[in-house]
Amino acid sequence: GKSTLSNKLLGRKVFPVSKKVHTTRCKAYGVFTEEDTQLVGIPYAIRHNLDKSLIHDPWDSMKHADLVLVLVDVSERWTQNHLSPQVLQCLSQFPQIPSVLVMNKVDLLKRKALLLDLVTELTEGIVNGKKLKVKSIIQTCLSENTSKECGYLQDASEVQTGWPHFQEIFMLAAINGEAVETLKKYLLMQAKPGRWEYHSRVLTSQSPQEICDNIIRGKLLEYLPQEVPYAVLQKTEMWEEGPSGELIILQNLLVQKETHVKMLIGVGGQLISRIAQEAGEDLMNIFLCDIHLKLCVKLKK
Repeated sequence: GKSTLSNKLLGRKVFPVSKKVHTTRCKAYGVFTEEDTQLVGIPYAIRHNLDKSLIHDPWDSMKHADLVLVLVDVSERWTQNHLSPQVLQCLSQFPQIPSVLVMNKVDLLKRKALLLDLVTELTEGIVNGKKLKVKSIIQTCLSENTSKECGYLQDASEVQTGWPHFQEIFMLAAINGEAVETLKKYLLMQAKPGRWEYHSRVLTSQSPQEICDNIIRGKLLEYLPQEVPYAVLQKTEMWEEGPSGELIILQNLLVQKETHVKMLIGVGGQLISRIAQEAGEDLMNIFLCDIHLKLCVKLKK
């Protein structure tokens, strides 16, 4: 939900979104400016199986960060009650940088009472230096004897599961904008005096071509099965302004197998047409001009 939240904070779909992992793979900043305050942020995932650059970049960015947002998907049963070792390592390495916990997708959590228990696990019962007066999720599971729901918490006490130095906690649903405005106001209040890094009309550090590539890539990840979209090579052949001020874009999508060509084109060309239409609409909302986007699928030689 990192890109979804970033887009909601920016008010425009600048980062690609899909149901597959690693949709956002570039080091790109989002920029939000309101009156005399500018916020600059970047959505990062910290996992072992990412490209080396995406593993090192979060550590490099932490050195220059004024505030860190740790996003947790509370609808994900197996990870909702603990921070990953990599995130904990990153926070421990930079304890002087303020951090806040953002619990996302609360709208998908059936048992809302579980939220307070999750807070205890994710913060080790301490927020802004004060001890929370809520029960531990482990104690709740034992008292309710709900071993079926909470069996995955075995031996949780043997490892560090949370970070006891969060300054604030936010519970929201980024996809529908629930409570996102509250988080935005908090971020604006936390901004420090200094020179703006970008012009007030800039939304991202990405170039227009990079935005286009990422939006199309997000659609490929959304509609193509399994590992197929990760092997698609994008190559822009045309990028020019039309006679009426519209932006004309032609991009070739190169795939390695004939079966992938048929898969991407779809029956009667329906899938590739749908991808081009939806990507074009997203780009139109970003660039605020008419977009004529054509996608051609070719076999990589």
